[in-house]
Amino acid sequence: MDRAVAIDVSHLSKSYDGHLAVKDISFQVYAGEVFGLLGPNGAGKSTTLRTLITLLSPTSGCATIFGLDSVRDADRVRQLIGYVPQERAIDRFLTGREHLELLGALYHLRKDEARRRIGELLKLVELEAHADRPAKTYSGGMKRKLDIACGLLPNPNVLFLDEPTLGLDVQSRLKIWDYIRLLKTRGMTVVMTTNYLEEADQLCDRLAIIDGGVIKTIGSPLELKVGLGGDIVSLTLKETDKIPSLESALKGQPAIKAVRATSKGLDIRVESPEKALPIILECANRAGCSVEFIQYNRPRLDDVFLAHTGRRIEEVPASDGP
Repeated sequence: MDRAVAIDVSHLSKSYDGHLAVKDISFQVYAGEVFGLLGPNGAGKSTTLRTLITLLSPTSGCATIFGLDSVRDADRVRQLIGYVPQERAIDRFLTGREHLELLGALYHLRKDEARRRIGELLKLVELEAHADRPAKTYSGGMKRKLDIACGLLPNPNVLFLDEPTLGLDVQSRLKIWDYIRLLKTRGMTVVMTTNYLEEADQLCDRLAIIDGGVIKTIGSPLELKVGLGGDIVSLTLKETDKIPSLESALKGQPAIKAVRATSKGLDIRVESPEKALPIILECANRAGCSVEFIQYNRPRLDDVFLAHTGRRIEEVPASDGP
């Protein structure tokens, strides 16, 4: 059965002062799924998100949300969506409840409806006991909970989350993950940006890996990992100066699909460890390399990012771009 399309992005590009931040990207988001844009800082994730929520107009291409054009029908699109930015301008002297009441007035919600929604949302994000405290007394995790409550206040069909757990401690991050999963069970469509591999792996039904403003691949985390084929054999060598020679010796060998140098050895993508291991050890012996440690694992999302971009996500330098 065909799935309903919530968002349709077609050949979307966005330029800033001659810099092409997003380059001819196309993808669809299905109703009721959690869809992720995974990539490093400056990859074009936030630019894409801001275009979808009508804050930016595309330089070329188009995007629709439930059939409404993000430019021509911007006012109607805004009635369907909620948005949680990376950093919300929280007034440190207002209480959590006052933030939501102010936002309710801006959304022109009836007072009784706003009161009901605010009560529900404070309970959802577990801020009931802290609702009447000034926001300046909130922890980072509590402020993020308030952000999400603000994004949900208009009862949107689609919730956009820009780096929802950026800068949070592990416990707060896991709590936010729980809320996102809960929203999915309620049928909400969620679009999120992240540069955390584990977050994308744990939460997203499907994701697009984006780098340099270009979408490199799209699929479910499992599909993307299985699509690489084979396992990853990681070698730790005693003599790191011999890494280049062993890397060269292994490339093109039977049962070995790809080889990449690391700081302490090699990551080798293989058809099967059983076939490849004798070849790896023989090449290491010929090259005079002492292998200190060997491990292998199924492909990880980290390996998917590497295969499609040529680098690991943490190796991508920070950018001041959008």
